[in-house]
Amino acid sequence: MSRHADARPPATDDDLDWCHDAVQGVSRTFALTVDVLEEPMASHICIGYLLCRIADTVEDSSSIAPDEQAHLLRLYDRALDPDDDTTVDEFVTAVQPHLPPEGEQSDDWMVVANTARVFRTFEALPEDVREAVTPPVRELVSGMAMFVERYSQTGGLRIQSREELEEYCYYAAGTVGNLITNLVTRGNIDSERRSRLYDTAEEFGLLLQLVNIAKDVHDDYTAENNVYLPADWLDDAGVPQEEVVDPEHNDRAASVVKRTADHAKSFVDDAQTYLETVPLREGNTLAAWAIPFLLAVGTLRELVANPEHAVTGEGVKISRQEVFAVVSEMNGASAESLAEMREIISRQPFHRATTNVD
Repeated sequence: MSRHADARPPATDDDLDWCHDAVQGVSRTFALTVDVLEEPMASHICIGYLLCRIADTVEDSSSIAPDEQAHLLRLYDRALDPDDDTTVDEFVTAVQPHLPPEGEQSDDWMVVANTARVFRTFEALPEDVREAVTPPVRELVSGMAMFVERYSQTGGLRIQSREELEEYCYYAAGTVGNLITNLVTRGNIDSERRSRLYDTAEEFGLLLQLVNIAKDVHDDYTAENNVYLPADWLDDAGVPQEEVVDPEHNDRAASVVKRTADHAKSFVDDAQTYLETVPLREGNTLAAWAIPFLLAVGTLRELVANPEHAVTGEGVKISRQEVFAVVSEMNGASAESLAEMREIISRQPFHRATTNVD
């Protein structure tokens, strides 16, 4: 991949480099995406993602009381609003007491601690980029605040139904699909293509989020006190929501994990359509979005094969060898390769496949 210095956004090199380094720490999958984008899209997506990650870290914290979480998220939303007088410094001051001590901060909390730096880098971007990024980020933040408020009495999220699960996934990830689409549709693009992108952008985000929810059941409950598997589905399987990771319910809870994975599969076709339609401009590349899509397909394969690993804490993930094979094959590949690669990965680990993808 070539990165052209003159294509980098107008921000200080130190701040921009810090943002790129920070993404490497907070998300392996999203770091892969940023790494295979060209400039300036690489930096636009990197900074937009960090803006979302700040809110996500606050929402996921089990050490902040729900009322305070909601307050911090609402304050952060106002700081993002160009028409509001709230400054980022007000959010930084409010979140400061909740930061772990220096030296004990995770990569996620280091990003929160550097919120002012992320904002400074974002504010140096061109106006049309900021206008593309701000609305979906604010929608994500306000949606998170709404869910925290909705379950403030339970100390963690307790999704009740398929409809509510999809609502949560929209705010957490469908909004990110719209952020990407806002960026890649700036300028001239025919109306039919634009419509197809917006019709499928949310499904692309929902696919990725549902896969994360299905594979992270154990950690979401034990580390963050959140249960995203719908209470309705758990009831059908005879599993009390508060006992979702109890060993006595492993087999029945695993059946709900598989049900969630099967539901995620219903978004795969639209997600593929999105990737086949997305314009490759301003440093956007097919590989950047096809890689997480194909890794999600591989994770679904593993979830269906071993759904119990999602509730026991053993973990559901694909191997580094498969990740490397997908990344290597996808770099420089065309949209025509997607369907065949998806089919292979849905059946077996890509690095073990005997079929060569042209």
